[in-house]
Order: sequence, then structure tokens, then C-alpha cells
Amino acid sequence: MLTGRPPFQAASPFETMLMVMEQIPPGVRVINPAVDADLEMIVLKCLQKPQDLRYRSADALAADLQAWLSNEPVSARSSSFTSILMRLFQDSHHASVLQNWGLLWMWHSLVLLILCLTTNVLQLSGVRSRWPYLGLWVLGLGQWALIFWNLRRRSGPVTAVERQIAHVWGGSMLASSLLFAVESIMDRPVLEFSPILGAIAGIVFLVKAGTLSGTFYLPAAMLFATAPLMAAVQQSDLPNFSISLFGIVSAATFFFPGLKYYRQRP
Repeated sequence: MLTGRPPFQAASPFETMLMVMEQIPPGVRVINPAVDADLEMIVLKCLQKPQDLRYRSADALAADLQAWLSNEPVSARSSSFTSILMRLFQDSHHASVLQNWGLLWMWHSLVLLILCLTTNVLQLSGVRSRWPYLGLWVLGLGQWALIFWNLRRRSGPVTAVERQIAHVWGGSMLASSLLFAVESIMDRPVLEFSPILGAIAGIVFLVKAGTLSGTFYLPAAMLFATAPLMAAVQQSDLPNFSISLFGIVSAATFFFPGLKYYRQRP
């Protein structure tokens, strides 16, 4: 009524339903700048996808509309710090797609752990050539990524948000592989830049936290913390087990969420 159009419009009813499920509605004032900002907040609160973020009843909505008519503060604009913090760690409306990834994430954690432990064995055995490591990470992880994606596609249609996460994950794999090239160009020992793996993986989980579920902020923090810890291990007199450390942490960040969402499958 305020904009003269529904929140979502597409070429077919099916595409419209996908937009309703996956996309955030546009701001009312983007379509009609004449609408008051507080009234826009009321409308957007009605259109929130998580049920707990919408009005609890028609009476609560009516009270906010009456407050707006009376030029009083509306509840749609006010949020306590506690409620904002709680909302930060909640699942988004996209989190349901993770039920399709649970078992695959558990397998992925095993593949990551094996790759990292094998890499560490080669490193501690004195292998200095880059080619064995390139074979493990570029070819091995690349082949697993193709298998992973094909297995996911067999379990049902792939949503837009899953494609976005897959792009971020693919970008992290490319960035990790490029570390070998950077080390070679700078004439640095193989795996010297490996602590950066923790930072790259942390960015991936930070994107997952913002897109899928705030619970991923904890794995992101763990992976970010792993990067300086790996660097400290490399500089210490201890055996260089930094790659194994990364493997254990990164495997845990995939295994435990994977187990959680696998158990939630219908």
C-alpha cells in the first residue's frame, strides 16, 4: 500500500517464492522516499523472516502504529544491547540449508585433517621441494572439492546462498594454493607462509557467520587465533607442528557444526 507494489516481483511464481525465501525485502523508502522513516521501520519489522524478530501479535503492531500516529517513539526502532547481542548469534533464515551440508562437512573435516597431518609428516621428514605439497593441496583438495560439490547437488536443488558460500570457499582454496607461488617468487622456504591459512579460513567462517548463523563467529575467532599461534610455533625451538595444529582446529570447525546440522535433518 505504501509503495504500490509487493515486496518481491519476479517473472514467475516459483522465482518469486525463491526471492521470498532467500532475499531481504527492499527498503520502503527506496521505492517511495516520501514514506516516514519510522513507518518504514514498522513495515520492515513485519517483513523480518525470523519469527522472533517480527511483532508478537496484531495488538503489538497496532500499538506501534498508534505510537507513530501520535509522534511517539516506536518499538521497531528501539533494541536493547542484550537483544542485539542475542540476535547476533542466532541462525539466519538461510541456516536451514546447512541440513544438506552436515554429513559432507564431517567428511570434509576428515579430509582436511589427513591433508594437514600428511603435510606435516613430509615437512618434518625434510622434504623441501614444493611439488609434493602442491600435489597434496592443489590436486588433492581440488579433486575433493569437485566430489563434495557433486554429492551436494545430488541431495536437492542448490540455493543461491549455497552458491555464494561455495564461491567464498573456492576463493579460500585458491588463496591457500597461491601461497606456494608467493613463497617461490619471494624465494622463501616452503610452508613458511602457512600461518596465513588460519586467517584465510577465519574469513570464510566470518562470512558464514554473517550469512548463515552467528554461531560461526566462534569458529572464526578460533581460526584467526590459530594464525599467530602457528607463527609462534614456527619461531620456537619445538618441532614444527603448526600445520597439524591448523588441521585439528579447522577439522573441528567443520566436524561439530556438521554433526549438529546432520542431526537436524528431517
